[in-house]
Amino acid sequence: MTTIFSKTATTLTPPFLVLGIESSCDETAASVLRYTKEDDIEILSSIIASQDEEHAPFGGVVPEIAARAHMQKIDYIIEAAINDANIEYTDLAGIAATSGPGLIGGVISGLLAAKGLALSLGRPLLAVNHLEGHALSPRLAAPCAFPYLLLLVSGGHTQLLSVNGLGDYTRLGSTVDDAAGEAFDKSAKVMGLGFPGGPNVEKWAAKGDPNSIPLPRPFKGKDHADFSFAGLKTAVARAWEASDKSDIAKANICASFQNAVGDVMRERTLRAIAMFKSLHGELAKRFVVAGGVAANKALRARLTELCDTEGLSLLAPPLKFCTDNAAMIALAGAAKLAAGDIDDLDVAARPRWPLDQRAASANPASGYGKKGPKS
Repeated sequence: MTTIFSKTATTLTPPFLVLGIESSCDETAASVLRYTKEDDIEILSSIIASQDEEHAPFGGVVPEIAARAHMQKIDYIIEAAINDANIEYTDLAGIAATSGPGLIGGVISGLLAAKGLALSLGRPLLAVNHLEGHALSPRLAAPCAFPYLLLLVSGGHTQLLSVNGLGDYTRLGSTVDDAAGEAFDKSAKVMGLGFPGGPNVEKWAAKGDPNSIPLPRPFKGKDHADFSFAGLKTAVARAWEASDKSDIAKANICASFQNAVGDVMRERTLRAIAMFKSLHGELAKRFVVAGGVAANKALRARLTELCDTEGLSLLAPPLKFCTDNAAMIALAGAAKLAAGDIDDLDVAARPRWPLDQRAASANPASGYGKKGPKS
């Protein structure tokens, strides 16, 4: 199948193939996706190269190391995705890549690779907002009609948004300081649990008593849907400093921390559900959780119980598509291509790119450096 795209065309009729490239943080990824319509999607390949080994000695992602690793890996990861999909480059209808938000060195690496392919193949470039990739990621597994309430929770983001349609988002709440995933990672670092921190905290939490350590629930009882995790993170550090540093202490602190995050998530989401229902009335039926922290099974269970209580259906991408991946970027790019929304080759990489630009401009949730690399 060879697809020729006319520069004068405004839309391209599906089905077609799109290559997605993701490099916004510490995962170098490429994926080929066949897009027939928004509820008919086939992932032909999804290749992810982790950088955990490179960053483990530092207990977190080092931007300079991440950028260098992306440059070293990006070409063969793309080639692996094409080979795994059993297609030729000329079969592609478009090239999608994360162009923000994220660690700027990594974003530039992936975006430059996409620009080179788009230019050499004569195919359109699709600059994708990384957050929109997460927002659409449940559609990688099953149909998910608009509108839906989205909890985007990861190492760089904790946001509640009303997803009204492609490119149409209303922010209902966000973190005023640290993201939930950053709190997981920093808590793990304090206790020496290793990197990546989130999965290690979850493992230790399974061995502990979730009610053993008194920890704060920031914004408890407040009449809004914003989050705060800086104080909780500090409380964990103090609890660890005061402990006997035993395995029992590790397990109990992890369990108590995870329980506190679950309480915060539930209460803030409950407030957002009320706001979402006021916006959409009878159409407010679906709740989506996405992002790396969405892989935490205990938090999923809490949110599932909340949705059952509130009469919403919970949709979440498979665990392998919760963390950063290129399939979600290919999907967002394919949706843009079907709508005729393509980008010029001079499109810039962006370290910051909120989904709801209007809300972010009117009420920025944090300043530089407050919420991690992808605020």
